[in-house]
Amino acid sequence: MSDTIDRGFTANEMMTIAASRALKSDDVCFVGIGAPSAACNVARLTHAPDITLIYESGTIGTTPDVLPLSIGDGELCETAVTTVAVPEMFRYWLQGGRISIGFLGAAQLDKFGNINTTVIGDYAHPKTRLPGGGGAPEIATSSRQVYITMAQSKRGMVEKIDFFTSFGHGDGGDHRQRLGIDTAGPTLLITDLAIWKPDPVTKEFTVVSLHPGVAREQVQDSCGWVVKFAEALDETPAPTELELKTLRDLQARTKAAHQGTAKGKAA
Repeated sequence: MSDTIDRGFTANEMMTIAASRALKSDDVCFVGIGAPSAACNVARLTHAPDITLIYESGTIGTTPDVLPLSIGDGELCETAVTTVAVPEMFRYWLQGGRISIGFLGAAQLDKFGNINTTVIGDYAHPKTRLPGGGGAPEIATSSRQVYITMAQSKRGMVEKIDFFTSFGHGDGGDHRQRLGIDTAGPTLLITDLAIWKPDPVTKEFTVVSLHPGVAREQVQDSCGWVVKFAEALDETPAPTELELKTLRDLQARTKAAHQGTAKGKAA
């Protein structure tokens, strides 16, 4: 699907809204910056008003009017129920098992949900040096479940990641359990083309739903491994008018705020 609004929505909008639908009001969600943040806040502003959003800087129960540029964005602290020290955030909230969903993005991803956000190419002489893991390695192992969202490309979805930043399902199967990790790991991948879930046994990501207008060939052509499709393949419901308006209004307020103009208020 092209990134034009010939269907009334873009591929990126479909991805963000599909990701937002996976969240519930009773979730406690550790939010990554970028696409995960957009999805989580669309959920909060539509069907999941009581969701608790937590960012790595220590802000708990934040309700930003615009999307943050980073975890240190003042918008997060200003709208939070409370802000705690980072060591407390990780030791008590995350490692204490209080996070139901860790929502992450990825620069590179393999078919078992392992994430690279460190370097592209050789570590000592990289083609591209990325921001690094931050809190993502801990989020990936300590959150009860992990959701991942990213736009598909052969550069991003690869057979073997260049650097192992955040542990997904390792080599597949029971690798997490063999290492003593008792959380579920990645249970959902939402891309701009499809929704994926891990195979119950092998833990390899499998396409369970294609977004409207997307063909199997498009998914395979933009993925670096041989894609598996579920026998009962669904079609992702198109965004509703409310979902699209909520996302677009959020993005418009964010653009205005980051350009230094007067920040609009949420409807």
